[in-house]
Amino acid sequence: MDLRLKDKVIVVTGGAKGIGEGIVRLLAGENACPVIVGRNEADNLRLVSDLKSQGLQVGQVVAELTKPEDNALAVTQVLKRFGRIDGLVNNAGVNDGVSLENGSYEMFLASLHKNLIHYYLMALHCLPALKESKGSIVNIGSKVADTGQGGTSAYAASNGARNALTREWAVELLPYGIRVNAVIVAECYTPLYEAWLQTLPDPEEKLRSIVSKIPLGRRMTTAEEIASAVAFLLSDVSSHTTGQLTYVDGGYTHLDRSL
Repeated sequence: MDLRLKDKVIVVTGGAKGIGEGIVRLLAGENACPVIVGRNEADNLRLVSDLKSQGLQVGQVVAELTKPEDNALAVTQVLKRFGRIDGLVNNAGVNDGVSLENGSYEMFLASLHKNLIHYYLMALHCLPALKESKGSIVNIGSKVADTGQGGTSAYAASNGARNALTREWAVELLPYGIRVNAVIVAECYTPLYEAWLQTLPDPEEKLRSIVSKIPLGRRMTTAEEIASAVAFLLSDVSSHTTGQLTYVDGGYTHLDRSL
């Protein structure tokens, strides 16, 4: 299926690694022009170099999105270099374990900056360009908003808010033809996931336990599978889809895990 993404300029926050990298690679392969917005220039350039060596379009902007001013600067740089924005993928974030029992106001607020506030700010600053292009927004979310996890209050709150903002923006932006959707992730193996597993006493046993509870195929979701859903929602092929939370999780969130 032709997703008709050729030459579309799509901003992907946290696009250098993990799920973000999967999204950037797939969009580039669809002949779009993904633009990585990430804090680590070396990581950004590694992926840019690889994709350009394949003759694909890609760009990058260095930004620390926990700093509000960097969000505006990142969007300004994208527009200066590429002249337009056709899509925004809000993806950057981290399950940082800021809990109720062991957290603090300062830790909670810092986590919101890592996981939520830049979702709003990137959409805010991209909005004029998205109005011009009648583009679309895809927010990446987590099943933690639905299921809870324990020990991660700020991340759970951020993901609940991401879901709410997805539907709020879908309503607010209807007059401009801007569609807003979310892709909700459960168990997707990424470098951050691996790092979390390695903090546990028996990482291999924990991974086996998690995989055994994923109904479809008893396996982790891949970054490529997340990316495929994102690309579909960004594209005009999904032209009558807005305000939707799409779970790409092998049935983990909603199906009976005793299946």
